[in-house]
Order: sequence, then structure tokens, then C-alpha cells
Amino acid sequence: MFGGLAFLLGGKTFCGIVKNDLMVRVGPGRYEEALAAPHARPMDFTGRPLTGYVFVAPAGTRKEAALREWVDQGIAFVSTLAAANRPGPRKRR
Repeated sequence: MFGGLAFLLGGKTFCGIVKNDLMVRVGPGRYEEALAAPHARPMDFTGRPLTGYVFVAPAGTRKEAALREWVDQGIAFVSTLAAANRPGPRKRR
């Protein structure tokens, strides 16, 4: 999706790594709060910010507790979403 490593829960991305930054899906309700955190900025790899997603610079994830807090935010938001409806594997004839 965004040229990096993604982590999914129920078929939905909750965080990932893009270059050196952590990408976190915080959702629209916590977006402004997340942006106010140190080292966070809008996820804008296309030149247009994607509301509900933030990038966190490496300085914001150096401590294990800080990284865990960001990952937990992503998990908490994605846990509120319905699981992705994906077709199962094709059966061979």
C-alpha cells in the first residue's frame, strides 16, 4: 500500500514502517491528539495527508514504552473496525 512494512489485525493495517518512520493508524477521532505528540506528523507520502494516520519519527519510538504506546493506539483503533471481507483461497479443480 505505501511502500513499507505493514502490520495487520483482522486484515486491517494498524501500523507499519516507512523508511525510518513508524506509521500508525490512530483513526479520525484521535488524529489531532496524535499530531500534538512529540515527533508525530501527518502521514503524507503522496503529498496529501491521510486523516487518521500519522508518521512518528525515530526519536519518538526510541524507548520501548513509547513504541508500545503508539502500537497500542493503532491496535485499539483497528480493533473497533469490522474484519476485512477477503475471499478465501481458490480451490483447485
